[in-house]
Amino acid sequence: MPSLSMLQILTVLLLSSAPQTDPAAPLVAQTRALVEGLIAGRTAPVVQRYDPRMAAALPEAQLALTITSLKQQTGEFRSITATRTQVRGDIRVVVATCDFVNGPVDVTVAYDDKDRIVGLNMRPATVVSEYRPPDYASIDRFTESEVTVDAGGWPLPGTLSMPKGEGPFPGVVLVHGSGPGDRDESIAGVNRPFKDLAWGLASKGVAVLRYDKRTLTHAGRFNSIPNFTVKDETMDDALAAVALLRRTHGIRADRIFVAGHSLGGMLAPRIGARDTKLGGLIVLAGAVRPLEDSILAQTRYLAELDGVVSDAEREQIAAAETVVTKARAMKPGDPPLTGALASGPASYIIDLRGYHPPTVAKTVAMPVLVLQGERDYQVTMADFEAWRTALRERRDVRFISYPALNHLFFSGTGKSSPAEYRQPAHVDAAVIADILKWIAER
Repeated sequence: MPSLSMLQILTVLLLSSAPQTDPAAPLVAQTRALVEGLIAGRTAPVVQRYDPRMAAALPEAQLALTITSLKQQTGEFRSITATRTQVRGDIRVVVATCDFVNGPVDVTVAYDDKDRIVGLNMRPATVVSEYRPPDYASIDRFTESEVTVDAGGWPLPGTLSMPKGEGPFPGVVLVHGSGPGDRDESIAGVNRPFKDLAWGLASKGVAVLRYDKRTLTHAGRFNSIPNFTVKDETMDDALAAVALLRRTHGIRADRIFVAGHSLGGMLAPRIGARDTKLGGLIVLAGAVRPLEDSILAQTRYLAELDGVVSDAEREQIAAAETVVTKARAMKPGDPPLTGALASGPASYIIDLRGYHPPTVAKTVAMPVLVLQGERDYQVTMADFEAWRTALRERRDVRFISYPALNHLFFSGTGKSSPAEYRQPAHVDAAVIADILKWIAER
């Protein structure tokens, strides 16, 4: 159940495939009208074209809440700037790129051969920009090579950043947050926090392995698994990446660390319990609260961000409260949780029920570094305090928080918001320095 990025939460159906041919022009015109109307609040024309599956997955009331949340994060709608079309067997797809004040969003509408809507997806548009290295990255001090991380039938493309010199070097495996992330943990094509970490650490003598997530590379196949858990989504691939780094020439096998961000940080203790030979765990904004509780907290935060909670935002908070109630009551074999705010099979939700990462970390005999941005509204200082409370007696655990940093460890001022993630930025140099110092002390 992808959670922490609200625009990812709002995704109802992930659609992936290469385009083959264009559908008829009239369908594009129809889609433009539907999308423009939908953003203006006219949900009925969209719902009336649903097939039965969509009618069950995204009722009109939830669709309206989705649009409210979308505009809450993206600001005023300006126009549809582009459309593109795809054909996937009998399914025709139109993607409308919508320009909002806070950045572009792709609205994807899929139709069957009867012109019924069978898929609706809203996600930040990929606006690929040239990567400008942070000041702390020295590209002449390391090399990069393409590798494949494979946990047994799930090959994932990755990149190994290797310091120049004889070595052997300590190594770090980067583990993603929620959602179908790429190896750089790219945000709307503008920011690449994992690339910042890799280049910053490799510039100072630490090898870094990063890779595309299974839910990105094998989206269709993965989504067909009826009872997946975080083991399938994240953990197996992280362990395979560690194994690959461990057998790589020039790497010190006894000094390999896992650095998990957000969901990856939440799962770091589980990964450490599975591989006790790790040199240590680095928890970057590691979530502690149940994911459904985080969704509710984020919904409330965003609703209150401008100081006024509208009626639509109150309805959205109520919908989030319903999600939490349903998630807490789920039993094995129950149908998946579906809706505008969250979705996922019962197996995923139940697997994480009762999991308290700091408590598991207490049982893992390896050093831990816990890092937290104090302006983070997705994983908050309450989560950080839970780590500190549970592990305060461990002499091999260090806690560092940064007053100016947000969930991506970018610097800013005032209350953090989704719009902030769209502004070009880099992981703060202090984070790189603290990780390097901690690794050197091990």
